[in-house]
Amino acid sequence: MSRKEIINEVEELMISYCKDCFLHKHHKEERGRRYAHRFCITECTVGEKIKSIGSKLS
Repeated sequence: MSRKEIINEVEELMISYCKDCFLHKHHKEERGRRYAHRFCITECTVGEKIKSIGSKLS
């Protein structure tokens, strides 16, 4: 899989799932931007999928 294909796959996931995410918005309002971002990376299933796909880049 080429670098461009990997980036496109991540982009598609982010557009379809993360664009208007209710959980991110809720956590951002309740606990702040840093917590919301950390939640997305470590606990959200979509975030974990993006992280695993992104690891193929290095």
